[in-house]
Amino acid sequence: MAALQRRLAAFAAARHWQPYHTPKNLVAALSVEASELVEIFQWLTPEESARVMADPGTAHRVRDEVADVLAYLLQLCEVLGIDPLAALAAKIDRNEERFPAPDGP
Repeated sequence: MAALQRRLAAFAAARHWQPYHTPKNLVAALSVEASELVEIFQWLTPEESARVMADPGTAHRVRDEVADVLAYLLQLCEVLGIDPLAALAAKIDRNEERFPAPDGP
């Protein structure tokens, strides 16, 4: 994860994009990319959405949008000093306490 964040930072630095990578701009870009991912699934039935990766063209689009979402999320974490894996682990811990698994089968 850290290596990917460094690679993204180097990519942006080589293009002098750092002034534009503010939290506000990164969150906006993240939202746009997430919306582009939603667009792929928007009118699919649940069954069609479960098979979306079977079509090579659609699968390519899904992978690209997932990559864009993850890239902006990692850049946001870098700018804000958030360890994304630690944040996720802490959130899972809180959710396990808030929503305990039912007893038995």
